[in-house]
Amino acid sequence: MKLKFIVLYLAIFLNGIGLSQAQILQTVSWDFSTEKINDTEVNLVFKATIEKDWHLYSQHFEDGGPIRLSVAFNESSNYERLGELNEITKAKEEFDEIFEMNIQYFEGEAILKQKIKVLNDKAFSLTGEMEYQTCREGECVLFTPDFEFKINEGKSALVKETSFEKENLTPPQKSKEKYASLWTLFIAAFAFGLIALLTPCVFPMIPMTVSFFMHSSENRRKAIFNAIFYGISIIGIYTIIGTVVAITLGADFANWLSTHWVPNVLFFAVFIIFAFSFFGMFEITMPSWLVNKSVANEDKGGVAGSFFMAFTLVLVSFSCTGPIVGSILVQSAGGEVLEPIIGMLGFSLAFALPFTLFAIFPSWLNNLPKSGGWLNSVKVVLGFIELALGLKFLSIADQTYHWGILDREIYLGLWIVIFTLLGFYLLGKLKFSHDSDVKFISVPRLMFAIVSFSFVVYMIPGMFGAPLKALSGYLPPQSTQDFDIAAIVRDQSGASFKNEAQGICEEPKYGDKLHLPHGLHGYFDFEQGLACAKKQNKPIFIDFTGHGCVNCREMEASVWSDARVQKILREDYVIIALYVDDKQELPESDWVTSSYDGKVKKTLGKKYADFQIARFGVNAQPYYVLMDLDENKLVEPRAYDLDVDAFIKFLENGKKAFEK
Repeated sequence: MKLKFIVLYLAIFLNGIGLSQAQILQTVSWDFSTEKINDTEVNLVFKATIEKDWHLYSQHFEDGGPIRLSVAFNESSNYERLGELNEITKAKEEFDEIFEMNIQYFEGEAILKQKIKVLNDKAFSLTGEMEYQTCREGECVLFTPDFEFKINEGKSALVKETSFEKENLTPPQKSKEKYASLWTLFIAAFAFGLIALLTPCVFPMIPMTVSFFMHSSENRRKAIFNAIFYGISIIGIYTIIGTVVAITLGADFANWLSTHWVPNVLFFAVFIIFAFSFFGMFEITMPSWLVNKSVANEDKGGVAGSFFMAFTLVLVSFSCTGPIVGSILVQSAGGEVLEPIIGMLGFSLAFALPFTLFAIFPSWLNNLPKSGGWLNSVKVVLGFIELALGLKFLSIADQTYHWGILDREIYLGLWIVIFTLLGFYLLGKLKFSHDSDVKFISVPRLMFAIVSFSFVVYMIPGMFGAPLKALSGYLPPQSTQDFDIAAIVRDQSGASFKNEAQGICEEPKYGDKLHLPHGLHGYFDFEQGLACAKKQNKPIFIDFTGHGCVNCREMEASVWSDARVQKILREDYVIIALYVDDKQELPESDWVTSSYDGKVKKTLGKKYADFQIARFGVNAQPYYVLMDLDENKLVEPRAYDLDVDAFIKFLENGKKAFEK
């Protein structure tokens, strides 16, 4: 990441910091075409070609981060939409340290489809508006273009399939990344399979398996063949589950699965039920008639007996492998056919391999540790982990629907209690109904207890507002935390500047929803800020920013946080922060007609996005302009640059120019 910053800085330096930014960036070119499905249905195909080094954010990740791609269709009586806009190209996913959350984005190319039903035979145009954000190291740009599809001959003669869609759904340059992600999924699922072997539902089945194959055939060669077929049967049964998921569940269902409250609350309940089962409250088993029928068929021997032995293993081990398999399917079911299959293949391969090897080499059984209390301890530890991870599903529903059940400090408090109890359990201070007496603590148990308690110590500062970046992908947003010491201190210290050093003239418009970082005070409406600057006879600092601007947040965290920068901004400038992506509807009296594209701008964000383009010929953020009281630029504006000293020089030069 640091190397990228250096390369970016050199590129900006060679091209001239000010001049290189004074342009309207076009980072994505769109191709809109149609694809005939049958006489009444058609796919609208959105193909985005993304400029090198830029990325386009996906539709599917949690709120609170960059601006996601959204498409609004102008509905009409000529057509009916069937389902939601489907992302054919697989988006990349990574953890964003600025927003402290996982985000998804496209690079190079993105293809999306919307299925519609054509309701009449006349020619018509299907129109709408898109909103999306593109970013690269150092700048972000927000776009709100219109789109149009020509349905020229109605449902009787729709446009043929587009060649790029027919030939290759995945851009060639993305194939290596796709294979890499599949290998990552396979390895992770394989690791889950190895973990499943240590559960008390599975481990005792190994001696049973060896016994079955030792007595099932007197022919050693045939016994080995049956053992191999047994392993293949285990893999086949689990992989079929993944195939069914891939065929029956698509991207639309996956999006519903990941965001709607019904499945997330259901997953939470399932995880809690399994946790209680692992603690010994009750046993979860498959219906006895199903298990008995499978066991009865084992007596047939040969290939059929091997298959039903494998089927019995899957059924009997369900109570321990169910949540693990479910986790793999939930994580991998994203509209891609291969991912659930690859996930289940990796899990089942790890799961089947030891059974197959012990069936072929039964003498290895003598080297295994005996079943006993340690297996139940593994089960209880998994119960604590299930309890902790289940909260994530409830948290997703809570954040999406703003229930306020699991704010950040409540979530953290529950995790602290859970992992504290886990540490005491590992030390033998807690005992469940099926546990054996712990006469002494083994070294492995002690090490795991130390890890658990250390994790608790790490989480405790989070109760007072520490960011806990290592866990931010699991925790609710920090804005949901009521008691945040850093924010309280910042707000109280910033309040002293409100009517004194900073000279705020009046209560800022939109100040109930918009805020400046580090306790700074300013305005979010240009006219109001300009009037205050004239009253105070101070130069204006305009910050073109956005809620979803990653680089804006990084500038605020790395540059604005400097005490020298804050002092200058507080004492010498009137700050006007103009959010180009804010959705607040303006009263009709505040609507503006763009001199750039002729459209009427009805929201706060669109008004100031147009203002930035029309006045300065720039559409990227962050973008900083120093202006005098006649609305003239004092110095060349500045964009993303993490050099604090250079930013201070920029502010000082603006002051000197204003004084002259």
